[in-house]
Amino acid sequence: MILRMMTTTCALAMTASVAAADYSLTILHTNDFHARFEPISRFDSGCSAEDNAEGKCFGGTARLVTAIADARARTNNSILVDGGDQFQGTLFYTYYKGAMAAEFMNKLGYDGMTVGNHEFDDGPEVLRGFMDSVEFPILMSNADVSAEPLLADALMKSTVIERGGEQIGMIGLTPENTDELASPGPNVTFSDPVAAVQAEVDKLTEMGVNKIIVLSHSGYGVDLDVAANTTGVDVIVGGHTNTLLGDDEDAAGPYPTMVGDTAVVQAYAYGKFLGELNVTFDDEGVITEAAGAPLLIDASVAEDAATVARVAELAAPLDEIRQQVVAEAAAPIEGDRSVCRAMECSMGNLIADAMLARVADQGIQIAFQNSGGIRASIDAGEVTKGEVLTVLPFQNTLSTFQVTGEAMIAALENGASQHEEGSGRFPQVSGMSFVVDLSQEPGSRISDIMVGGEPIDPAATYGVVSNNFVRNGGDGYSMFEDAMNAYDFGPDLADVTAEYIAANAPYQPYTDGRITMK
Repeated sequence: MILRMMTTTCALAMTASVAAADYSLTILHTNDFHARFEPISRFDSGCSAEDNAEGKCFGGTARLVTAIADARARTNNSILVDGGDQFQGTLFYTYYKGAMAAEFMNKLGYDGMTVGNHEFDDGPEVLRGFMDSVEFPILMSNADVSAEPLLADALMKSTVIERGGEQIGMIGLTPENTDELASPGPNVTFSDPVAAVQAEVDKLTEMGVNKIIVLSHSGYGVDLDVAANTTGVDVIVGGHTNTLLGDDEDAAGPYPTMVGDTAVVQAYAYGKFLGELNVTFDDEGVITEAAGAPLLIDASVAEDAATVARVAELAAPLDEIRQQVVAEAAAPIEGDRSVCRAMECSMGNLIADAMLARVADQGIQIAFQNSGGIRASIDAGEVTKGEVLTVLPFQNTLSTFQVTGEAMIAALENGASQHEEGSGRFPQVSGMSFVVDLSQEPGSRISDIMVGGEPIDPAATYGVVSNNFVRNGGDGYSMFEDAMNAYDFGPDLADVTAEYIAANAPYQPYTDGRITMK
């Protein structure tokens, strides 16, 4: 009898030990929301109330409220985090800046977020205001903000939260080239992601934290590299490349993508999916199981009535602007990033043609638009100002300038240099044509450049129109920074595009082979 009691006691102790060793956590995550507080269409643009009522729309904060509540109900231990780029994308951001994002992220109960490049679109001032308004940590490890007074005492590289009796370390990561992508100002410098993450992992490990999550806005490829070249990272919640992972035929990889013991996840963009990763750790903090999926936020997810009402209240000042019908499209205008960042696209042609038409009487021969500035497609039928602003949300102005043919060649090479990464620097053009040979090394990919039907002359001077972001060196276009006769204060690019569609209504989208991919 005594032996049996001792055996039973030992068995219970072993069971308790095993139970204590297993720690399960559900990581709910979003990324690249881009101010899509209202439901979106299948084109990631605005979705009408009629289409929403018919079940044709996706996402929207009101559906996320329900989806997150349902996901939390499926587990007794969860966190909610974001991979960056809450800012920019619709009139909501243009009008409210970071205030609306802060309100709803607080409502949803986020536990952490990394800084995306678009969080710097209006400089450190707007980012700091957002940080002061949210009830969770904002993180960025691979940047030195010590010289920027607005951020030096507020923006942390990493933090530790407690959940279910365990400590969880979180580290932020943002694009190393954020200074080219946005406007962080001269006082913020960015550094290598691998070294930055490892430094923070080492600090957290010394503190006894063995469950570490990186919130990364650096892209799927960089995330895989960080996972492969660091130790101690358990999960990377990604963003920036709007990557869909999972079983979908369009998915870029499995969900999660395992690199050794590190689980890498991302959930597309615009609130269309809610990532749900279920992980189990052993007592050493090593993942023993990782499974989940990006959950499609479609019409089967009910909208929270209070959130619908609040979004409608905040939308009221914007409605008159957004609902103004400016033109008509004879067919859908393709502006999806997967197309426009890889090849000639009809939205790129529209925008470039609109720019060139606006300034052709000024001796301008070439229009040049970075594809990263194209944020959505437009469906056939009536085109509203709101739709155009969703495509072109950045309040960029037309810039005119002169550069040599040699500089234009360098610009095109820059545009094709990161094609494999889906970089937003890929150019859309008007007034010229060229060939891209991806079998060649970056810097030697462009050939057969024609301007006005004639081969480009490296020694000649050409008049160019672009947007002020590109003209001032954004997306790596440093060859334009010292351009001759530069004027960066033209009309708003969205207004120019809307007026061009109106003047050519019903606008017929097209491609004509101005960019040839080999």
